[in-house]
Amino acid sequence: MRRVLALLLALAPLPAPAQGIVTSARPDRVAVTVYRDPNRPAAQAPNLQWLNGVALISETRRITIPAGTTDIRFEGVAGGIIPQSAIVSGLPEGFIERNRDAYLLSPATLLDRSLGRRVHLRRTSRATGRVVEQDAIIRSGAGGAVVLQTEGGFEALRCTGLSERITYDQVPPGLSARPTLSVRARATRQITATVTLSYLASGFDWQADYVATVSPEDGQIGLFAWLTLANSDETGFTNASTQAVAGRIRRRDVPRQPAEGGPLNITCWPQSTTSDIPLEVWERMAPPETFSDEAEDIAVTGGMRAMAYAVPAPPPPSPVVAQQAQQEDLGDLKLYRIPEPVTVAARSQKQVALLQQPQVRVRTVYRQRFYPRQPARGIASRIFVTRNRPEEGLGLPLPAGRLMLFDETNGRQVLVGEAAIRDFAVGEEVEIDFGEVPGIVSLQTALVRSDGASEYEVVVTNDRPWPIAYELELMAQPSQVRSETQLGRRNGMTLWSLSVPANGSATLRYRVVAP
Repeated sequence: MRRVLALLLALAPLPAPAQGIVTSARPDRVAVTVYRDPNRPAAQAPNLQWLNGVALISETRRITIPAGTTDIRFEGVAGGIIPQSAIVSGLPEGFIERNRDAYLLSPATLLDRSLGRRVHLRRTSRATGRVVEQDAIIRSGAGGAVVLQTEGGFEALRCTGLSERITYDQVPPGLSARPTLSVRARATRQITATVTLSYLASGFDWQADYVATVSPEDGQIGLFAWLTLANSDETGFTNASTQAVAGRIRRRDVPRQPAEGGPLNITCWPQSTTSDIPLEVWERMAPPETFSDEAEDIAVTGGMRAMAYAVPAPPPPSPVVAQQAQQEDLGDLKLYRIPEPVTVAARSQKQVALLQQPQVRVRTVYRQRFYPRQPARGIASRIFVTRNRPEEGLGLPLPAGRLMLFDETNGRQVLVGEAAIRDFAVGEEVEIDFGEVPGIVSLQTALVRSDGASEYEVVVTNDRPWPIAYELELMAQPSQVRSETQLGRRNGMTLWSLSVPANGSATLRYRVVAP
């Protein structure tokens, strides 16, 4: 019998190791690579409350994993994490499954997860200040009216006319104070591993902000650019190795997985008002002195204070740039690496010097575009023309962004123009269009010749006390345009290019023949 019992014990399955939870509160090292919103025009500033770029986050964490099956919780990931993009490496035996924990701690989720639990209801009389506290059980969720059961029966929260709040003894299980990604892993023995977690996250963007200053030397500007990073996520990244990628990549939009939670909005008329506006909204609208500290705590805890962003103008460059992004090739794209770790804070933007070219040779051209046979009057646009090469003081990739042009007047820098810049490669002709400027006006009229044919006349006037370079693009094939004035061509269209004298004018006459 002893031998049979020993044999049965040997064949019996061993009990499975208990499943544990290991929490990694924060990464030891983190790298952030920001990609621009591919659909945002260069002239449009990022909407800091709705950023449509992405960031590649790479975190390194040191984790001790016990033997058996363990849920590893990576706390502090970006709230906009795209779960299906997450890659976990460094686990010796891999992982079994991966989850995005979407239930964040908030007034709404705290109440929802406390359904059927005993809580404390605290009431304060607005007239006398007397505080009464009693036990209550939550009988309905956060959607709509919150129903409580007390010793006196059932009632709705904040419908007594008194100031009321709920307090909790503990946080229900399953709620996380920070965005969390968890994986389930299995190990045959306890190990300490260096794990790398990489994932894409929405809610990021970047752009180049150029500051150009007119040089005292004719035909030159000083060009400086800031690399502006924007993060609308609730998670910040401290001392991160930070990069930005320029160029357009093909990316399929993946909707952000929202975290469950948010403020607790309750509407009830007896709250000293007959308005349908929820109490928290009224508290935000009212001046601070009109409601109590308790109400303010509710508003702040409920996350009801809106995140407001202002898009500041690019600051002027300092004489000495202490830190400047370094440009590298990344296949067909360009990568700008910040040489030292920086903090990409939550709900904020950061600016780092991108480039500084003190002497860029430019040519100023005033340009218009007319269609033949159509009488028109127009104002010319001011355009800076140069070539992206070292001979002109450039010779480096120019990422898309906005440019502000400053000139010095009475010893002060004054804004004189704004423009948008698309991505320019090295060696490419660069044109910066500052839009229409007064004083350079053209008028196109139709004339009837003696032979009955139609002829068109364009008169351009220049009110500047100096001559200007002027270009008129006629949207017609050069083979169809006849004129005694020598005309050129550009991009398949007819081009009239000349110097208009100071405080003078110039005239072009032409006719159009059938093709």
